[in-house]
Amino acid sequence: MAPLNDSEKQRIAAAIAAAEQQTRGELVTVITRCSDGYRYIPLLWAALLALLVPAILAVFGNPLPGDLAYLTQICTFLGAAALFNWLPLKMRLIPPGVKRLRARRLAREQFFLQNLHRTREHTGVLLFVSVAEHYVEILADQGIHEAVAPQAWESIVSGFIGRVRNRQVAEGFLAAIAACGELLADHFPATDDNRNELPNHLVEL
Repeated sequence: MAPLNDSEKQRIAAAIAAAEQQTRGELVTVITRCSDGYRYIPLLWAALLALLVPAILAVFGNPLPGDLAYLTQICTFLGAAALFNWLPLKMRLIPPGVKRLRARRLAREQFFLQNLHRTREHTGVLLFVSVAEHYVEILADQGIHEAVAPQAWESIVSGFIGRVRNRQVAEGFLAAIAACGELLADHFPATDDNRNELPNHLVEL
């Protein structure tokens, strides 16, 4: 995960507080290094490589006797499994659809775990980031979803993803919080009895 220091976390919390002063919406930010362990991916690739070793050696005219071939396969499997567990390489081995599915699932779990569905007017908004997948999603509760078209979030998400790819996670959060705050203020402006229903601090998984 691109590290966020205490100063950046404080700036994010302050940005949420400032945005929520203008709206009845509730913003919650969640970040995770990776949405899944994907433990089976390195093992599958390592097993495939180990199975191919005898065939590869035979093609180059260097077939191994049975016992040595078996030992070579075991060593190949163990070495490849360790190598493929290196996160940058592992993420390249995972199909994009699988990464999106895991990140989407975790985002929806966090929406409920962070109680975004329990606000008075159903005006909770989740800003979710999974760094390893370069995945960003904004989830809005029913009250906001009925008033704001999903397309309204697309430009915010697009800009956020670009910053995550460039390891500018804190800047991505700050820009997205400000943009979400303006959008929510247009549709759900603050009232005299406006109150903070959910924590403003960044949730780290």
